[in-house]
Amino acid sequence: MKTINIAIDGPAGAGKSTIAKMVSAELGYIYVDTGAMYRAVALYLTENNIPDEDIEKAVEKVEVSLKFVDGAQRVYLGDRDVSELIRTPEISMAASRTSAVPAVRARLFDLQQKLARENNIIMDGRDIGTVVLPNADVKIFLTASAEERANRRYKELSEKPDCPSYDEILKDIIQRDYNDMHRETAPLKQADDAVLVDTTELTLEQSAARISEIIKERV
Repeated sequence: MKTINIAIDGPAGAGKSTIAKMVSAELGYIYVDTGAMYRAVALYLTENNIPDEDIEKAVEKVEVSLKFVDGAQRVYLGDRDVSELIRTPEISMAASRTSAVPAVRARLFDLQQKLARENNIIMDGRDIGTVVLPNADVKIFLTASAEERANRRYKELSEKPDCPSYDEILKDIIQRDYNDMHRETAPLKQADDAVLVDTTELTLEQSAARISEIIKERV
């Protein structure tokens, strides 16, 4: 039986992961957070102090897996659950760099393709509709202004004792946007056949409802 594949792309902080989780739960699809996979690789490289010139060799040893525990996706490095460790600003920026390395992308590409072949999925990332799932049934490009994305991120981190300032977060987001859009390998861009959804003025619930509506119209 043919599986249904939904691709959601967009810049950092656009709400892709949260919205994709909500819509996946509503539609009964499996949610695949490719960003988390790249973050896990970045965590490994950071913890082991791997220099750029050694990444290609080192990544061969990395074992990243996604497991679904009580309906929630958990990210593992080997047998270690790193779901929380990969969500720091440091690892976010490191993931932006390492995701541009061809060897890292090749290492994770096969796992992403396998998940798509075997399940009805919603997969989010930077190049899902353009590279990973070019034949996806529905493609969505989800975005919001850099200021709004920084504001959301600041609210998310504000209760933590080491929360960076809003200005620091905004600077990181702008830099990450630039890195993602200008990298040589699979740069961030909207697929020609993707639906653009700007969530700057939308609540989380409104954004999820809009994405769900688009999917139902096209599947």
